[in-house]
Amino acid sequence: MSEAEDLFSFQLRAAKVQGFEREVKFSSTRRWRFDFARWPIAVEVEGGSWMAKSRHTSGKGFEKDAEKYNEAAILGWRVLRVTPAQVKSGQALRWLEALIKEV
Repeated sequence: MSEAEDLFSFQLRAAKVQGFEREVKFSSTRRWRFDFARWPIAVEVEGGSWMAKSRHTSGKGFEKDAEKYNEAAILGWRVLRVTPAQVKSGQALRWLEALIKEV
């Protein structure tokens, strides 16, 4: 768990956004998890996006992430991918609240 994930968890509680759980497994055949999820919405806090060496930005890591998010879409999930800066600014929570209204 990252500092940004802890902050987002706090923001969810403060905004009284109910039902989101952390580290939710969404595939019966893979070990994939979402940082936060409540069917059919998931939020992934992409912490390694600004690091020089990150699993998320390496070729293989990027490919694995694409596989995960595409499989999630096939299963009906709507995934918001956010950065720690977007969590800190409150933008991630605003996007989530807008998506909740839409679904």
